[in-house]
Amino acid sequence: MTAFSGDAERGAIEISGLVKRFGDVAAVDELNLSVRAGEFISLLGPSGCGKTTTLRMLAGFEFPDSGSIVISGRSMGDLPPHRREVNTVFQAYALFPHMTVAENIAYGLRQRKTSKDEISRRVSEALDLVRMSSMAERRPKQLSGGQQQRVALARALVNKPSVLLLDEPLAALDRKLREEMQIELKLMQSELGITFVFVTHDQGEALSMSDRIAVMRDGKIEQLADPFTVYDSPATVFVASFIGQQNFFQGTVCDDRTVDSPDGAFRAGRGPNPQPVRGQAGLVAVRPEQITLTEDAHSPTHLTPGANSVRGTLASIAHLGDVIQYVVRLAGHEVLVRAPRSTAPRLQVGTPVECSWSVEDTHLFAAEQSEVVPPS
Repeated sequence: MTAFSGDAERGAIEISGLVKRFGDVAAVDELNLSVRAGEFISLLGPSGCGKTTTLRMLAGFEFPDSGSIVISGRSMGDLPPHRREVNTVFQAYALFPHMTVAENIAYGLRQRKTSKDEISRRVSEALDLVRMSSMAERRPKQLSGGQQQRVALARALVNKPSVLLLDEPLAALDRKLREEMQIELKLMQSELGITFVFVTHDQGEALSMSDRIAVMRDGKIEQLADPFTVYDSPATVFVASFIGQQNFFQGTVCDDRTVDSPDGAFRAGRGPNPQPVRGQAGLVAVRPEQITLTEDAHSPTHLTPGANSVRGTLASIAHLGDVIQYVVRLAGHEVLVRAPRSTAPRLQVGTPVECSWSVEDTHLFAAEQSEVVPPS
């Protein structure tokens, strides 16, 4: 086992060729991932994609069938959880009901035979960090869900781990509290400079907090990038459909990055390489917020020049707080459109409308059958 190579590496993670099988199923399949020290990285994907299994191997609760994990310059090998410089916060907070908040936070330090003075000092610091100092003597049943989450975080952070692993820790909270905790977690991580590895199936959580997102599917990473890149330049159809909403049009690729579909011909200005070639099945995608919706006067020859356009009938309108969502029905397809409330057009259901969007906002993918998703 190699020694630590200095504070500069504390919290850095290197995962190489990681494989974990359960019977005939590869939960994690030749996974490679480098995490920088002090980075907030999210493992994002649907159930069964391997994100939680990866987290459990980092924690030492599972061991890989092959591959390696190096944390802070030290190979983890078969090192048990209590000998790793990592702590884990779970969805179930697992607080001891008979202990006070302060006693719950101090538990790990007592197990390590830390001195009473040191325990008192570090518990006080942890309580201040999560803004729970006034509730040190309360018991878990006297706390709200958000307060219990803070105690679980303080208990994990009091041991000063180099890496904090978070397994969907906000899933049990209501939406408003979950959004507040997202802000607090990111601020806390930035202040502490600790590496956070956050597992979630919630794209909003990953986009709002992460320095980088690893989008996972079938035990592999489909794309690893910062939130802006993942959202604006998805590498695959799966990433495009999993992150945010998309409108897809499938057809045959003709010249000049254009897909001829039953709804019309659409030109794409963006897309991952390699691009499909002429004659191949292609898929173009555009996000709902990139579409402009206008009432259509049914001119027989005119659609918005220099842009991709379709005509349809407004089928529904939904008010989503500061956003208005429209569903436009085409002949055999529906298009989702979203606009800020301040600029959203005031239209009635049943109105003939035109949807138009920039070529540069249109992505082109190869329409591999295994990846094609149904339209929104």
